[in-house]
Amino acid sequence: MDDFSQLIQTVLIYALPVLFAITVHEAAHGYAARHFGDPTAAMLGRITLNPLKHIDPMGTILMPLLLYFATSGAFLFGYAKPVPVQFGRLRNPKRDMIWVALAGPASNFVQAILWAALLLVLIGLGVEERFFREMARAGILTNLVMWAFNLFPLPPLDGGRILVGLLPWKQAQWLSRVEPWGFFIVMGLVLAGIVGAVWLRPLMALGYSLIQLLLTPLALLLR
Repeated sequence: MDDFSQLIQTVLIYALPVLFAITVHEAAHGYAARHFGDPTAAMLGRITLNPLKHIDPMGTILMPLLLYFATSGAFLFGYAKPVPVQFGRLRNPKRDMIWVALAGPASNFVQAILWAALLLVLIGLGVEERFFREMARAGILTNLVMWAFNLFPLPPLDGGRILVGLLPWKQAQWLSRVEPWGFFIVMGLVLAGIVGAVWLRPLMALGYSLIQLLLTPLALLLR
């Protein structure tokens, strides 16, 4: 019963930050794609802040819950329904795919900054309600995880698409061929602890440091 109560509390704290993180991330991809010439996501109604349009029943709900129980909360992973982008319809496919891919992680970093600012305001105003403070911390963590993980340089993750756009044609084509197996390769590296140790933790530490630096004026103002 205690485990179930803990699960409900965790779900309530993380629900809003996760929904915002996923929804804004996917909408940002669609908005960037439309801006650079591909209206596919817009035509399918995916440039929206309605989370129902982006939730994947398996990846967003079932998988995280199963992993929570299977690992006692030690490892969580999930994904949203990807926004369809036809890179060939972009005005400059190789260059513009970088911006389309970057839009999602960038939106998560901005959200992490906003949640951190909210936490500072709550502390500065003396709001003692634990639920709101924990939700703000969850918002920072969730968005930094999404920011760092999606920047991992292997397709189909955003970082892989960014790298494809940056590499010369020959190397870019070679990397693109990895995409059908990229998800399984990344999951294997995650389960082996390589992604966490080599990529996630260092990048998230950098993210926390950058946010702290950016919000220093606000922290000083609220003292």
